[in-house]
Amino acid sequence: MLFITWDASPEIFSIGPITLRWYGIMFAVGFLLGFMMVRRMFLRENAPEEWLDYCFYFLIGGTILGARLGHILFYQWDYYSQNPGDILKIWEGGLASHGGVIGVVTALWLFSKFVSKKSFFWISDKVAAPIALVGAMIRFGNLMNSEIVGTPSDAPWAFLFVNAMPASLADVPRHPVQIYESLSYLLTFSILIALYWKTDARHKPGFLTGLWFVLIFGFRFVWEYFKSDQGGFGEALTTGQWLSVPCVIGGLLLMALSRGKGLPRG
Repeated sequence: MLFITWDASPEIFSIGPITLRWYGIMFAVGFLLGFMMVRRMFLRENAPEEWLDYCFYFLIGGTILGARLGHILFYQWDYYSQNPGDILKIWEGGLASHGGVIGVVTALWLFSKFVSKKSFFWISDKVAAPIALVGAMIRFGNLMNSEIVGTPSDAPWAFLFVNAMPASLADVPRHPVQIYESLSYLLTFSILIALYWKTDARHKPGFLTGLWFVLIFGFRFVWEYFKSDQGGFGEALTTGQWLSVPCVIGGLLLMALSRGKGLPRG
């Protein structure tokens, strides 16, 4: 059976107690690229550049806090409720994308209310594409960590995740679902950024935000079928799928309202 042996190290290098990891680098580079893209959008609209700094800080804080709390509440509440001292150990892993989205939405709402004093969709439509890019890069970081591995597969592109934990996940070749997700998020980024710059979609408040929810969580729903069990409360559907369904429905509703001009502008 053909497969790819994946034994990549999650660490780029270490100097004494300082370790540089692929996951952290992908996270940081994704936010840096996103910052540059949104800055160009701000300049185009003559928006104050200091707003961008506040938005950047809000987003980083919201993403990390939301993703951590989401992982704790949606996937490993039984563990963390008994080991509260481990909640702050983010470096050991444990960030949930659905929780991250809740954190991002909260951060953007706070930014809109206290900084820009503009519609929520004024900023959310701008950051939709960059956030999709960040998601793609984070999934690459997951690949380097050999985490969120797929179900067993006999496809020639299947990966044998030598460093997967627990060790039982390193027994057979599996779908490299991190790559599937990363590529689908890159496609989402490409669609959204093209719509923003090449069409009048940016003049329809909420449309790009809604499309982001539909594409990101539509893809997430599909790829859940290829993932190993991540824990949580899923039975008929996985936890990730149950959480994705309302996101897709909400996205479709936003797109419909946007086309009907039922959402507030700037």
